[in-house]
Amino acid sequence: MSRSQQRAALILQVQSGQLTAQAAARQLGISRQRYHLWEKRALTALLSALEDQPKGRPKGESDPEKEALQTRVQQLEEQVQLFQERETLRRMIMEAGKKNAKK
Repeated sequence: MSRSQQRAALILQVQSGQLTAQAAARQLGISRQRYHLWEKRALTALLSALEDQPKGRPKGESDPEKEALQTRVQQLEEQVQLFQERETLRRMIMEAGKKNAKK
């Protein structure tokens, strides 16, 4: 059993009334005040671990360079779309002009 597991086991025994804080401190080789400090930290960590967490996967770390590249790709795709639409309109105007010239 690791030292942290031994500490946890003794804290649980004290909390369940199977052992006194003084006896637990003695087994750990620390003062009663130090024991109470560890107990408080352990119980605080336990409560924190049991807090409700947001559903789903945690958000990954953001990568500013990746986000900047994604934004730039989106801008370029929008420009390509505009150029394609302009080219389509230009061809339509040219064909309409050719039809009118033949009449």
